[in-house]
Amino acid sequence: MSHHLSASDEALEFMRRNIDAWWPHIEAGAEAILVTASGCGVMVKEYGELLQGDPAYAEKARRVSELARDPAEVLRKEPLEPLGVVPPPQPVAFHSPCTLQHGQKLGRVVEEILQPELSQRLLENKLENLQAGSPALIATANVGCQLHLESGATLPVKHWVELLDEAL
Repeated sequence: MSHHLSASDEALEFMRRNIDAWWPHIEAGAEAILVTASGCGVMVKEYGELLQGDPAYAEKARRVSELARDPAEVLRKEPLEPLGVVPPPQPVAFHSPCTLQHGQKLGRVVEEILQPELSQRLLENKLENLQAGSPALIATANVGCQLHLESGATLPVKHWVELLDEAL
C-alpha cells in the first residue's frame, strides 16, 4: 500500500523486510514464493525493478521477483485429480481481479481450474444487463473491469473519469 500511496521510502523498507524474511527459505531451496493476494503478487513481482538501484538488495530482489507466483500459476501445471480436487457441489462465481488478469497476466487461469463455462456465462449476463436499456456506452470505475467488459461488449466502454473529462 505504501508504494501506491507514494510513500516510496517506506515501501522500499517493507520490501527489504520481506526479502530478509524470505531469504533464508530461498537459500534453503524454496522453489516459489506463493502470494495469494493478486495485488500483492503484482508488487512482489516488481521488487527486482524497484530495488535495482540498491546494491545490498538488487540481486536478492531480482531473485524474489523470479520466485513470486500466484497459486493459480502453480496449480495450472499440476494434475489436480491426485490432489483430490473436485468441483464444488454448487456453482461458484469467480470475479477475476484486474491485478490477476492484467497485472500478473493470469486471466482465465483460475476459471479453468474452477468452472470456465460459468465464468463466460457471468460475463455475458453482466453485459446483457448493462446493455439492456440501450445505452450509448458503458461506464465503469475500474480500468481492469473496463478491459474485461470491452472484451465482449457491443458498446464502447469507458472509465467514468473519461466521461467527466469529456463533460468538462
